[in-house]
Amino acid sequence: MLDSFTYLYRNFTSQEEIDKQYNLELTVNDIKKWGEWYQTESEKARQEFNCILDIHYGPLQDETLDIFPSGKKSSPALVFIHGGYWISGSSKDYSYIARGLVSNGVSVVVVNYSLCPKVTIADITKQCRSALAYIYREADKYDIDRKQIFVAGHSAGGQLVGMLTITDWKKEFGLPENIIKGGIAVSGIYDIKPLFYSYLQPKLFLNYSDLFRYSPFYNIPDDSFPLMISYGFDETSEFQRQSEDYFNRWTGHRLPAEAYTQEGKNHFSAIEGFNDKDSLLCNKILDFIKRNS
Repeated sequence: MLDSFTYLYRNFTSQEEIDKQYNLELTVNDIKKWGEWYQTESEKARQEFNCILDIHYGPLQDETLDIFPSGKKSSPALVFIHGGYWISGSSKDYSYIARGLVSNGVSVVVVNYSLCPKVTIADITKQCRSALAYIYREADKYDIDRKQIFVAGHSAGGQLVGMLTITDWKKEFGLPENIIKGGIAVSGIYDIKPLFYSYLQPKLFLNYSDLFRYSPFYNIPDDSFPLMISYGFDETSEFQRQSEDYFNRWTGHRLPAEAYTQEGKNHFSAIEGFNDKDSLLCNKILDFIKRNS
């Protein structure tokens, strides 16, 4: 008699197998080091650069932005959305994202949002859309060129970048359809199905329809801004596959995208290049902004 298996997601038959790929704290030996590095470098960035902190883009306490102006009139801006699986982190942990770009004449906006389980991924998606709408409307106030707004996200932030590609800006906010000129998604999760069967589910409270509604992989627009999709060679095979599958699905719909794989980078180090104005990642992003402005 043949053994029968119940597949939870793809070829995974147990939560343990899924967590091995998606519990990111298990994928590096020095997770505490990375948390400390993010915080220390972010504190330094807030001391080194001019910044306007805790600007409210909405009525809730968590709905704030931290803006690091480039110091130039009408500069391009990159709006960064942090990761943390929608359950951890804040804008203050990612101030260091500004260092490389501000030094090269690009203003940086770091988005803060509410966390699960206090809210849902649907709520966070709405908050990020509201943050972008605020920046577009108030661009002049912060010396930002509203015709050169870009968005970037890491991990769960990559999923949120994907959700921004299907936003109906005119219907929801009364804004032009092309308020974002390009997106950079680093180490993103574009199919959230496996999380339904993971250690995260008790905090995310995903229902079955959420798995399709909030997975960018299943929500490819007919037209959208260009994407740069990046990941580290030292990430789990599933995170690498997620980026590759999303890239292939995106380009398969004849949408503009470019891939950038980072040698020697894990899930947490894949964004450290934002901290260095001379890093390869920073220069790739600057070139992407220049070409799509």
